[in-house]
Amino acid sequence: MIKFKVVKKGQPGVAGGGTKKFYAQLVFDGEATIDEIVKDIEKFSALSEADIHGVIIALENVIQDKLSHSRIVRLEKLGSLYPSISSNGEDDEKKITSHSIKRVSVNYRPGVRILNSLKDAGFEKTSG
Repeated sequence: MIKFKVVKKGQPGVAGGGTKKFYAQLVFDGEATIDEIVKDIEKFSALSEADIHGVIIALENVIQDKLSHSRIVRLEKLGSLYPSISSNGEDDEKKITSHSIKRVSVNYRPGVRILNSLKDAGFEKTSG
């Protein structure tokens, strides 16, 4: 189940918050670490804990390399990772240089199976 709580929020950009409304907000239920994920994968695999951990670390290294070369990383049913930048705006295109870039990030677009699993998970209202 995906847990959520109810929060009251004002209108963004309106002095005093404007008309306040109630919204559902996700409640996180801890984190899944690499060690936990490795142990879970081990249950469904003939690979050892060390082999799985090694593959995950290697995957991380390969993804870093591909993203740093402006590549989209498609992980089939898991989804896609792709680099993203944000820059300052200039009146003249010649003023745009690497120094204009103010933020670098990675975007993730989940695969259909992951999206469907979230939609099918169900929801549980909590108090906190």
